[in-house]
Amino acid sequence: MEPWLCATCGVEYDPAPSPPSACWICEDERQWVPRDGQRWTTASELRRAGYRSSLRWLEEGLLGIGVEPAVGIGQRALAVVDDRGVVVFDAAPLLDEDAAATIRSLGPVVALCFSHPHFYGAAVTWAELLGAERILVPRVDAAWFVRSSERVALYDDDVVELGEVELRRIGGHFPGSSVLWWPGGAEGRGVLLTGDSLSVNARGDGVTVMWSFPNHLPLAPQVVEAILAHIEPLCFDRLYGGWWDSVIPSAAKEAVYRSLGRYLELLTMPPTVTGPAGGPTGPGAEDASG
Repeated sequence: MEPWLCATCGVEYDPAPSPPSACWICEDERQWVPRDGQRWTTASELRRAGYRSSLRWLEEGLLGIGVEPAVGIGQRALAVVDDRGVVVFDAAPLLDEDAAATIRSLGPVVALCFSHPHFYGAAVTWAELLGAERILVPRVDAAWFVRSSERVALYDDDVVELGEVELRRIGGHFPGSSVLWWPGGAEGRGVLLTGDSLSVNARGDGVTVMWSFPNHLPLAPQVVEAILAHIEPLCFDRLYGGWWDSVIPSAAKEAVYRSLGRYLELLTMPPTVTGPAGGPTGPGAEDASG
């Protein structure tokens, strides 16, 4: 038997003769169950269908690990490599043995850690293939780590030091939502890895935060302010989100503050003023009404 993978979110469950009755992560309002019902797959089925690992060096010391074609949510993981070893941030539903061997050749895998439960992927399988010492899971999100493993290490601290990088819990999307701060990245200007704890926007010049992205449920202003307070002491110029093209290459901290400042402004602004018939007021309103 091999682990079951939710075909929608890509998170793995314990091996069993038949799949679970439901994916508890997708049943939560921060994710979704497809309209035609829950679907399951396995790593073997994905490989037979042609899915393979994809490795890309994004900059010196930072390796992207994805799946082609995209499966589940389509995220890619990131591995920070330094003289002490490798720290893997987030996971995907699949990892080939060849890709795992390449990652192992870069040094001992110190830990797997995550932005949030939607990116747990096949974390236990990854840890076994990579020989990872620990799978770090925030205790507040432990119920969402749905496959058992002795490698899982629960933590309570807001900051976990991992050699040259720091795992920092900022909350928001989930109570344990986190970022990985790499001060030595971007030629020493600093890099922040965020998954979608901070989600890069379509233009690549800002970020957003949500309680539920697919169901369009925002966070409360005080939660956004708390996220900014967690980010404030960190120096970083570049930001990598959860997908290949989710990158703010420079001035990323300024972009975070600018875009989340706008988010707060929109959350707290008064209702839009409307004209007598319920239409918008302002330039062009008379022309629009005829």
